[in-house]
Amino acid sequence: MARLLHLDAAARRRSISRELSAAFARAWRAAHPDGGYTYRDLAADPVPHIGEAWTELCDHVLAHGITDVRRYREAVRTPRQEEAWATLAPLLDELVAADVVLIGTPMYNYSIPSALKAWIDQVTFPRMSLSGRRFVVTGARGGAYGPGTPREPVDHQERYLRDFFKGHFGVEDVAFVHAELTNALVDPVLAHLRDAQEASHAEARVRILAEARR
Repeated sequence: MARLLHLDAAARRRSISRELSAAFARAWRAAHPDGGYTYRDLAADPVPHIGEAWTELCDHVLAHGITDVRRYREAVRTPRQEEAWATLAPLLDELVAADVVLIGTPMYNYSIPSALKAWIDQVTFPRMSLSGRRFVVTGARGGAYGPGTPREPVDHQERYLRDFFKGHFGVEDVAFVHAELTNALVDPVLAHLRDAQEASHAEARVRILAEARR
């Protein structure tokens, strides 16, 4: 049975990244009526940042060459580490159980929200492989950061996630669908870009449905 893990990280309740991720989830679930589904709102229910006890777990896993996720629990040896494990274990279980990981995230200050970064830090251990899984990211950006644009070099949202999912998790199947120029909806200075924003948003809606039906 296929399973979808759906994460949202936008601080706005009514955000375009949430809209797009919800559209993917609806279409995916319609295409997989018997599939499993887990949803986590990282903005409304933030994941704690990692602390020293987490680093101790990570060091133990690395020092003892533990690469099997099912053995990570062996690293717990102190009460503080037990607390850290209690926080990260459910997150890790959800991730490992998923066949498809869907992440709705805006671009904040050229990168990702801290809520999403905290989740990534909690579930990531050395030499950890998630190969065979699929990651889909629905993004929203206030400006234009696509290929050939002046701001392409400062896109640390897609670049970071793509590099991390492929470079650390070994995931080859990674798709990004972005709606750009969202600041044109609220900034009078960018009002002349609203048609371009609408076009980007409409294209994202079409692409996300195609990705969901794969």
